[in-house]
Amino acid sequence: MSVTKRYGFAGAAMVLLIGLTFVIPSFSSYQLATACAYLCGIAGLTLLTGAGGQLSLGQAALMAAGAYSYALTANTMADAGTEGPLLLLVPLAAAVIGAAVLGLVIGLAAGRLHGPYLAGFTMALVVALPAVTSTFSSVLGGDQGLWITVEKRPASLRGIVSNEAWQAWLAVVCSVLVLTLLANLLHGRFGRHLRAVRDNPVAAALAGINPARTKVTAFVISSAAAGMGGGLLAYTTQSAGPGAYSLVFSLFLLMAAVVGGIGSLTGAVWGAVLLVALPHLISTATSRLELSTDLAQRLDGNLAVAIFGLVLVLVVLLAPQGIQGLLVRAGRRLGQARSVSVPPQSAKSAPSPASSTPTRLSARHEPEQLPATPKGQ
Repeated sequence: MSVTKRYGFAGAAMVLLIGLTFVIPSFSSYQLATACAYLCGIAGLTLLTGAGGQLSLGQAALMAAGAYSYALTANTMADAGTEGPLLLLVPLAAAVIGAAVLGLVIGLAAGRLHGPYLAGFTMALVVALPAVTSTFSSVLGGDQGLWITVEKRPASLRGIVSNEAWQAWLAVVCSVLVLTLLANLLHGRFGRHLRAVRDNPVAAALAGINPARTKVTAFVISSAAAGMGGGLLAYTTQSAGPGAYSLVFSLFLLMAAVVGGIGSLTGAVWGAVLLVALPHLISTATSRLELSTDLAQRLDGNLAVAIFGLVLVLVVLLAPQGIQGLLVRAGRRLGQARSVSVPPQSAKSAPSPASSTPTRLSARHEPEQLPATPKGQ
């Protein structure tokens, strides 16, 4: 897909999703905003793990960095009396920058690690997050986290769209921008360097690519995308706490990337949708069953984790390329079936082999058809 088509597709998707908020309920708009926030984190993980081959279990910690950066900046600006678009845009920029700076530090430290060592190092960040918030509880709010003063929807839109729809608008615009930027990077020179380093770092170095610099850059870009997701989550929930960015959430992000298709940004979309829709569908299904209160409380949350794990196992066994790979394969088979079913072109329009071959043969043997000339005449 060319760059022009990519921008056109992104604009069409943005318009479609924003228009969808006019027909869906407010709760569905809230779910759409949440899915878009998750999508930013999963897309960053797709670039880092899918294209770069660096397994990270600390994506939740990077999203937490974005959420806390948003919270601290927004509360400080609100205390100073700032209102309007600045109270929305500056904290979002702070969320991206704060997570990118943390990603730079992690990338410099983890640039020499790979495989399970890198996964263990990044997982330690998520495990240490509650301890960090408790140690600096005066700033980060401890286990309770921070409540955030956010900029509501503009006054001109009040009475036209709900607050949830406005949150969905903001999340859709930001997530589409993140996906477009990541797609441009993956289909450009940086993406080729990243895949070359993933496949063979020694060969990439011989080709003039700096593997360490490429890995650190990938970490920074992935962290910035995660920071945008954390900032959107902070704006949507109006809070930032360590409980929302646990190790389970980090594993959920990785599972969503794998189920959707770890090497594809479109697969990240499927993973984000599944991550939001699956718990809601399970909760709706269990609420319609006549279960005891104790059993319903036990199933609440745990059943979603079990089914998500089952889906992950089935996808790994049956569709290693994830949902997106399964859809691409099904589309190719459908195209092949259509090409077989299409009748051949009519004999009148198509050139006949019998009519063309003699022409070439006659041209080839034309000298032999000339009358023989006796020697010496």
